[in-house]
Amino acid sequence: MAPSTIPAAVDAAAERFGDNEAVVDGEVRLTYRDLRTRVRQVAAAFVAGGLRPGDRVAICAPNTWHWVVAALGASCAGGVLVPVNTRFTAPEMLDVISRSEAAALVVATDFLGRNRLAELQELGGVPGFVLVCDDWSFVDEVDAVAVQPDDISDILFTSGTTGRSKGAMSAHRQALAVAAAWADCGNVVADDRYLVINPFFHSFGYKAGILVCLLTGATLVPQAVFDVARTRELVERERITVLPGPPTIYQSLLSEPGCDSLRLAVTGAATVPIALVERMQKRFGTVLTAYGLTEAVVATMCRPDDDADTVAHTSGRATAGFEVKIASSGEILLRGPNVMIGYLDDAAATAAAIDADGWLHTGDVGILDDRGYLTITDRLKDMYVCGGFNVYPAEVEQALARLAGVTESAVIGVPDERMGEVGKAFVVASTTLSTEDVIEHCRALVANYKVPRHVEFLSALPRNPSGKVLKRLLREEVR
Repeated sequence: MAPSTIPAAVDAAAERFGDNEAVVDGEVRLTYRDLRTRVRQVAAAFVAGGLRPGDRVAICAPNTWHWVVAALGASCAGGVLVPVNTRFTAPEMLDVISRSEAAALVVATDFLGRNRLAELQELGGVPGFVLVCDDWSFVDEVDAVAVQPDDISDILFTSGTTGRSKGAMSAHRQALAVAAAWADCGNVVADDRYLVINPFFHSFGYKAGILVCLLTGATLVPQAVFDVARTRELVERERITVLPGPPTIYQSLLSEPGCDSLRLAVTGAATVPIALVERMQKRFGTVLTAYGLTEAVVATMCRPDDDADTVAHTSGRATAGFEVKIASSGEILLRGPNVMIGYLDDAAATAAAIDADGWLHTGDVGILDDRGYLTITDRLKDMYVCGGFNVYPAEVEQALARLAGVTESAVIGVPDERMGEVGKAFVVASTTLSTEDVIEHCRALVANYKVPRHVEFLSALPRNPSGKVLKRLLREEVR
């Protein structure tokens, strides 16, 4: 019987996969038995630090073995995981920690040239118990605290079109169910070696990465910072078989010999050139596309026997118990047992997202073909994706409103060869401002991937008769 809680999954993996390598991170190589021991040791540290069942544990750290052990250890101590985006500024981190009322914090003090703990200390936002990612040498162990399948396992913060972050809550059974569905679509097994470049703080890196390996016995190889050369090196050295990522990664890997161990490539809900899919299938084997969001994780996915045209132009068909339908507006609606429980402390936002019939309104626009395969055609929301990270223009516009001289602004995503999309800010100013003024102001307030890369100054923003800014016209101008 499949485990229905994360602590049960840790124990089951140790029993089933024992001496299989669980995590390989540089010189650290943990078997599944080693992993359970480390997890129990960290759980003991949490309990000794005063963590009680149901308390929230924030983690702000890169993709390393520490994140894996800390996240599973928090679950085994009865805690609720709250991942924090490592690209966030200190105020953004503090917002997530404060609103989740985190009782404990796991943090990397040296990553990307920043000491996040020191930044939080300056703001007075450090929880009572802190674990700093280092060479942990805990000794005491503790058995997992009893949790139930419907208990909250994690709160993943996202952002809405208003720019205010929302904490999507999922239960243990849901986190494991979406991971199991993803693993099933990709035929992931214990012999696989899975390189995870998607950040663990994202649902993809955590649930379609860590939890997939935990359920299947595959070996997890984390990469802290994405770099194509480093990715190639890891694929070759660790004989990686599974590698999800954006299309640009595979274009790079296809340009040179090697990487012959790869058998499964998975990319996101975007149109992928059919010629690229055909090359990938010929070189790597199975190529899949998928669609999901924080509130549902993975809703549709291609299957291994789908042809190149289907993989290139659709995001697959329903998985993980989801129903998919298209509203009269064209919006994609999802329903099923793995839709989030709701938003933390935000009943109004929950009701707006999930209607009375249980349908999650995604804000994305798409079409379903007669086979039930989904194609994403547009977004109802203005959100764009920069380097794999969602950016909500309203949040950036709020930051711009705090710059002296800015009367109003509108931010859109524009195509970028390297990042997929980057921000372009259209600014109406009452004083003389430069592009550098705007960019440096944003850099101090929002994460780097949210900072606009282009700025254009206008005398006025285009509006409809009711006064709403017509971003469609701005996009057309860019095109």
